[in-house]
Amino acid sequence: MRILEVAGICVAALLALLFLIFFRRRLLMAGGGTIRLQVRVTTMVRGRGWSAGVAQFVGDEMRFYRIFTFSIRPKLVLNRRTLTVGARRLPEGPERLILPGDSIILACTTPDSPVEIAMAESTVTGFSSWLEAGPPGPPGSSRLIPRHFGGPAQSSTS
Repeated sequence: MRILEVAGICVAALLALLFLIFFRRRLLMAGGGTIRLQVRVTTMVRGRGWSAGVAQFVGDEMRFYRIFTFSIRPKLVLNRRTLTVGARRLPEGPERLILPGDSIILACTTPDSPVEIAMAESTVTGFSSWLEAGPPGPPGSSRLIPRHFGGPAQSSTS
């Protein structure tokens, strides 16, 4: 009988932890101005080190929160005034198995260090708009580099 009680308590605790993780994610997403993305947190092994999460836009900052954590603090904070997008690429090698199929990887530079961000192509458009909507100033208006994959860029005419 004791074994069943301990097992029941363990299952209840596990369910409570899962509920807290998903409730935290729901709270982050409820505020609006959020996107799903992956950030490379380590580059020790080629193609690995990606962490899934939610990014929240607050003023000039993009705050990245990991999905599977209890922390209420962001793992990474990027300021659009100092963020530069250097290149865009498609997932390669093991990244194709880890990242969603429609992901685009952005190689970004901050004053502290380089960072790679992966997000859906439709999300890249919104991210680029947020980045360009910042006030003028350093590092200038040429913070984005055009696509180099999938053929020529399409232009819209009215």
